[in-house]
Amino acid sequence: MSAFPEKKSRTADPWYLPTGQEEQLFETAWRVQRPILLKGPTGCGKTRFVEHMAARLQLPQVTVACHDDLSAADLVGRHLINKEGTYWVDGPLTQAVRQGGICYLDEVIEARKDTTVILHALTDDRRTLFIDRIGETLVAPAAFMLVISYNPGYQHALKGLKPSTRQRFIALSFNFPPPEKEAEIIHVETGLDLQRAGRLVQLGQALRRNAQQDIEEPPGTRLLVAAADLMQQGCSASLACRSAILESLSDDSETLGALMTVVAALFGHAESA
Repeated sequence: MSAFPEKKSRTADPWYLPTGQEEQLFETAWRVQRPILLKGPTGCGKTRFVEHMAARLQLPQVTVACHDDLSAADLVGRHLINKEGTYWVDGPLTQAVRQGGICYLDEVIEARKDTTVILHALTDDRRTLFIDRIGETLVAPAAFMLVISYNPGYQHALKGLKPSTRQRFIALSFNFPPPEKEAEIIHVETGLDLQRAGRLVQLGQALRRNAQQDIEEPPGTRLLVAAADLMQQGCSASLACRSAILESLSDDSETLGALMTVVAALFGHAESA
C-alpha cells in the first residue's frame, strides 16, 4: 500500500468557484444563442470554467487546443483514403454543430488566420457552417454554442483577433481570483491546509507583481495547485515551489535563486529545506 494519501477523485461535474456573475452570463448567452469569448492570463481558470458550464448545462463538449498549424480543414473535416476509396470524416467543429453542445477553441489566436473566417457564419444570426468540400450546409441546433479563448498578454501585431471577429462575441474577462478565493481553490483542489494554501497565494501574488521584471509570464492558479499537490503528498515547500512553479517561469539560475529567497521567506527555512 502506498505511503501517500490518495488524491481526491475528479467528479463528472468539474468544481469551479465563481468570482462574479460569469456563470449567469454564460448560461444566458447560451440560451439566447450567442457565442462567448473568454480572455485572461494563462492558468486563471478559463478551461475549467467551460468544463464546469458544460456539466452544469448538461451539454456535450468538444475542445480544440489551437496551434500554429491548425487549419480550417482540421476543424471542419477532410476526405481520407482507405482500400475502398475516399470517405469524409467530420472535424471537431462539424461534430459539435451536428450534435449540439459546446465547441471550445482554446487559445484561438494561435491558429492560422484563415481558420477564424469559417467561424463567422456560425457567430451571427445565420448560425450555419458551410462545408464546401462536400457541398453541405449545416444549421446549428439551439443547443450549440461556440466558445473561444485567448491570452491578451500574447497578442501582438502578427497574432490577434480582428475586430470583425471579436465583435461577434460576448466577452468575459478572467483574471486571477482574489487571494481568499484562490486559497480556497487550492484547498479544495488538493486538500492542502488553508494556512499553506494562503502562503502559496502570497507567493503567486509576489511573482505576479514582478512578472515584467524577472519572468515573462506570471504564474497562474494552475501552477499554485500543482505545487500544493506536491506539498500535500509530502514534498517540502522548497522542492514543490521550485519544481511546480519557478522552473516553469524561468531558466535563468540567478533569477531562480532570487525567487527561492521569496519561497524561504514565506514558508520558513525549516520547511523549505
